[in-house]
Amino acid sequence: MTNRPVFQPDTVLKRDAFSETVLGQDPDRPERLVLRRLDQLSQPGRTIGRVLARREARALAAVAGIPGTPVVLRFDDMGLLRIWIEGTPLQAARPADPAFYRDAARVVRAMHRRGVTHNDLQKPQNWLMTPDGRAAVIDFQLATVARRRGRLFRLRGYEDLRHLAKQKRRFAPHLMTARERALVDRRSLPSRLWKTLYKPVYNFITRRLMNWSDGEGAGHRLSEDGPSIQAGLMAHPQVRDVAICAYPTSGRGRGLYGFVETDLAPDELRALLPEAQIELLQPVAALPRDAQGQPRRDVLDLVAMNRIEELDPLLTRDPALAAPTAPIVAGRLNLTDRF
Repeated sequence: MTNRPVFQPDTVLKRDAFSETVLGQDPDRPERLVLRRLDQLSQPGRTIGRVLARREARALAAVAGIPGTPVVLRFDDMGLLRIWIEGTPLQAARPADPAFYRDAARVVRAMHRRGVTHNDLQKPQNWLMTPDGRAAVIDFQLATVARRRGRLFRLRGYEDLRHLAKQKRRFAPHLMTARERALVDRRSLPSRLWKTLYKPVYNFITRRLMNWSDGEGAGHRLSEDGPSIQAGLMAHPQVRDVAICAYPTSGRGRGLYGFVETDLAPDELRALLPEAQIELLQPVAALPRDAQGQPRRDVLDLVAMNRIEELDPLLTRDPALAAPTAPIVAGRLNLTDRF
C-alpha cells in the first residue's frame, strides 16, 4: 500500500491490561477501522500486549485473503490496525441457519490449510454473523502459525472444529449431526489437561486479579436492590431520572450500573451512594427514551455490558436515539470484555 493509513479514534470498545480496542476511521477510506492500541499501556502490560499483537499480526498475514478473516493495514508501535468487520457477535445473533455453520466450517478449514489454528473459538464473541448471514472470525491473539503440521497442529485444529461444534450445539442444537455431537464430547488430551490443571489458575488470574468478566445476566440484585437505589437517587432535587442495569463483573458476579439523568458532577453523584450499594454511576445529560417517554432499557443494557457493536441495529432502526446515546457510549464506565 503506497499511502500509510491514518487512524482517527471514535469509540473505545474494550480495555484490558494488554490492549485497548478502539473503533475509528481514516478520512480517505470508506470502511470503519479498529485499532488494538498498545502505545498508552504501562509496563509490563505493553510488553505482553505487544507479544500478543505480534502473534495476531503474523496469523492474520498467514490467512490474508480468506473471506471472513480480518484485513490488517499496519502493525507498529501504536498497535495493530485492521479493517472493521461488520457483524453481530454470536451470542446476540444466535444463528439457526445451517448455511451459517457451513460457512463457519469453511473459514476454519481454510485457516487450517494455511497452517493457522485460532485456539480461541470457544468464545462466542470471537465469531460474527455478517449482514449477509456469513461467518467471520476475529481476535487472533492466541492463534498459532505452524512451522510443520505435526501432531500438535492436528490437535489444535481438532479443538478449533470441536469449539465450532460447541457453538452450534449452543445456538442451533436442532442442526447437530451425530458426528458433531460425538466431536463435542471427545476432548483432546491437551484440552483435558488445560481444563483440569491450568484453567483454574487462568480463571483466578484473569477474573480475580485482572477483573476480566465472562458472563452476563441480571441476577437477583437488580430486582432486590434496584428499587431502593433508584429511590435514593431520585430523592436528590438535581436528579431527573434513573435507569439501573446489571453487568458482568469478575468471576461470575454481577454489578449494578446506574445511568442518572442529572447535572451533578461524577464525584457529587458518587457521594450520594456508597460503592458497596452500586458499583457504577454515570451522570448523563439525557437518557434515550421510547415513544412513551420511558428510558430505553435495551440500549442502556448494551452500554452497561459494553456490547457497543450491538447498538448499531437499534440506532439504525431508530435514528432519533443516536443523539442521546452517543455521549453515554463515549463516557461509559465499563470497558471490560463482556464474556
